Amino acid sequence: MALVTEKQFEIRFSEVDIMNVVWHGSYPLYLEDAREAFGAQYGLSYQKYIEEGIFAPIVELTMNYKRPLMYGMKPVVRITYRPTDAAKVVFDYEIIDSATGTICLTAHSVQVFMDRNYNLLWDNPAFYTEWKKEMGV
Repeated sequence: MALVTEKQFEIRFSEVDIMNVVWHGSYPLYLEDAREAFGAQYGLSYQKYIEEGIFAPIVELTMNYKRPLMYGMKPVVRITYRPTDAAKVVFDYEIIDSATGTICLTAHSVQVFMDRNYNLLWDNPAFYTEWKKEMGV
């Protein structure tokens, strides 16, 4: 079963440059919004990490720009959970122009688990293992 969430957003004037194109540094924020939407839909929210005493920093983020996002567009970011047995959370993303269906960006992120003392966890935290069972992944 694929776990997928979509979130539409608007390009704000403050996010574009003189060419009316979204500045590259805005894209990670769109992906963050997608992770929050995913967490809200599937019960893997940042609040849950906090309650469990776990940090989940991003250790890998790759983005492949296909087409520019421009001021006034209302694209959709699609986030897909990629199952793995390793102690990490992996997502794939697409940002799609909702007017044309054109893929403007593809991306990939990896988050690892750390305890409150910033020690890397080599095994999945119990709450995450349980979540994966509940989701069938």
